Amino acid sequence: MKPFRIQFPQADLDDLGQRLAATRWPRQLPGEGWSRGVPVDYLRDLAEYWRTGYDWRAHERALNEFPQYTTEIDGRTVHFVHSRCADPEAPALLLTHSWPGSIAEFTRILGPLGKHFHLVAPSVPGFGFSEAPRETGWSLERVARMWAELMTELGYDRFGAHGNDAGALISPTLARLFPERVTGVHLTGGLGFPSDFSELTGEEQARFAEMGELMASGAFLHTDILGKLPQTFSYGLTDSPVAQLAWIVEKFKHWTDPAAALPEDAVDRDQLLTNVTLYWLTGTAATSSWMYYEGLAGWAPSQSLVPTANLVFPNDPSLRRLAERDNKIARWTEAARGGHFAAMERPELLVADLVAFFKPA
Repeated sequence: MKPFRIQFPQADLDDLGQRLAATRWPRQLPGEGWSRGVPVDYLRDLAEYWRTGYDWRAHERALNEFPQYTTEIDGRTVHFVHSRCADPEAPALLLTHSWPGSIAEFTRILGPLGKHFHLVAPSVPGFGFSEAPRETGWSLERVARMWAELMTELGYDRFGAHGNDAGALISPTLARLFPERVTGVHLTGGLGFPSDFSELTGEEQARFAEMGELMASGAFLHTDILGKLPQTFSYGLTDSPVAQLAWIVEKFKHWTDPAAALPEDAVDRDQLLTNVTLYWLTGTAATSSWMYYEGLAGWAPSQSLVPTANLVFPNDPSLRRLAERDNKIARWTEAARGGHFAAMERPELLVADLVAFFKPA
């Protein structure tokens, strides 16, 4: 286990700036807005801010305020944040990020959560600074076993597990494999989806109709693209920072608070760009998408061995009635505002929900 510090060469930042300045911009029909994807005028402004206004070094320093390490597990280098609480008796909490996310998702919750928990936040294999798989056949179980070994190395026999998106798949799997070690699973959405829509009530069908509208907008096309042809799309994302920016920004537009007109109305613009910059500088556009091709993406798997909490936002059609059939639901919170990237959009709410679940008064 080795201490780790983020420090990209200045040449990498200079190359990023030069590529942004040399972008070839496509045409767009007037008045189209977001209907065909990310608008050219919007992305031009954001890319120019990324090039001339955004300060990566400042955010690099902020990320380095959290203690980071690497270790080798299952033959792969794994990067993680490990922050110990001042209270030695505090419980341990494992945080697993999303796609297209990274540990940058957690920068607004690590400090507040650190008052209550010993925190471990690893980068999923193929994301950020964690080494990518070298062969096919990776599974949720394999990543979950890596996380269990990491917690053993750190001396945590028992721990809670929180996950969002990709993390909401890994965390329940971890509980199913190691119920004697996982004290509880906390998810941001992802539970209670019907296998037969005829079983839904009228109110439930209305909720799923909203999800249908989101799917019709193209918000989930990435599952088909990355599930079938990830390598083809990785060339543009790896070669063009604007392509990488558009790819991630489009996901934030669709998946954040539906009341937000623009992604930066839902999340801090600099935090969004820090996440994008990590993908660009680590060159992980391709490797982070392999989970879709390997079939690891989907709805959170059920498990009834340990208590589960679910924090539900307006663009998430999770239904408690259905979730309770296959999960031991101990806490269910429905928020009026927020979206898919809970740690970035509603950090205070997420922290409060985690504390209430894992450290009840």
